[in-house]
Amino acid sequence: MTTTSRLRALTRHHLFWPVAVLIGLLLVNVPFTPDFFSVKMTDGHLYGSLVSIVLFGSPLILVAVGMTLVIATGGIDLSVGAVVAITGALTCSYISDQADQSALSAVFLAMGIGLVAAVVCGLWNGFLVARMGIQPIIATLIIMVAGRGVAQLITDGQIITINSEPYKLIGGGYWLTLPFSIFVVAVVVAATMLLTRRTALGLLVESVGGNAEASRLVGIRSARIKIMVYVFCALCAGIAGLMISSNTSAADGNNAGLWIELDAILAVVIGGTALTGGRFSIGGTVLGALVIQTLTTTIYTIGVPTQTNLVFKAAVVIAVCLLQSPKFREKVFGRKTRRKVTVPAQPVAPVEPAPKTEVSR
Repeated sequence: MTTTSRLRALTRHHLFWPVAVLIGLLLVNVPFTPDFFSVKMTDGHLYGSLVSIVLFGSPLILVAVGMTLVIATGGIDLSVGAVVAITGALTCSYISDQADQSALSAVFLAMGIGLVAAVVCGLWNGFLVARMGIQPIIATLIIMVAGRGVAQLITDGQIITINSEPYKLIGGGYWLTLPFSIFVVAVVVAATMLLTRRTALGLLVESVGGNAEASRLVGIRSARIKIMVYVFCALCAGIAGLMISSNTSAADGNNAGLWIELDAILAVVIGGTALTGGRFSIGGTVLGALVIQTLTTTIYTIGVPTQTNLVFKAAVVIAVCLLQSPKFREKVFGRKTRRKVTVPAQPVAPVEPAPKTEVSR
């Protein structure tokens, strides 16, 4: 294999372009922030731009991992932002009503209430999609709109602030010199990859996404698979809601998790998972989420005006998606060279002349 063919094979890998874009975005920050790659130890904690990217990108990684399985089944979940807001609102509201906000029992109970609410939202979405046959974009749009209103009802339209050190650990605390949220994300991602790649669950999800009716006919309970992935997606969004509210020590029913569903979908697409369902990549999704968060950091680092940062962000995402498209690369960088296939000539058997027959007059 020549060097050119090896390079072409490398560029065709589904993780090549996300990694290349991530490295490019990181390098763009160096002229504006010379110590961008430096990591310092202060008060027993690691600080630096790279640590901050992973810290602030942790909620997005969680939501994107759950969204990956939903998209793999051919669905979509637009309600994750509202689930983030509901979980944070319920948890902070319960903690704020306690006399001792630092009591571990109260914190664990509040977190349990918030996560149960997230699971209920996932069950509702899965029921509408799998049992009622409603299109996923419509079914999840219900909680996307109504859930945000529910979160504001819980908080009474106000920002609930709390002062709980145990709860602060989830999204803003440190453990073993690293942000605690990194360990939470690592456990969720590792467990998801273990269940989907070391068991038959991943194949079942991909089969449902490829053809749900054919999967049902061969004995796969596609409805249960769909309900399961929507519940898992909502649970990931609930954990992300705990992180976001914990990091700020407050619950904002209006702005918490706002538009995170769009960033999660972009992260899944950048990671190489098709929106049509079927094959998926958890590792690619994690890379896609890091690309989105690094892009957000880069926008603020290079001084892009606030009113145009969304346009800049959309342009970069479009560029990444185009680079991943084989048809686009063929048209821009050259067409594929088709190999000429020569079919060996087959010997033709001689045709014997037909016997002559005498016609009687």
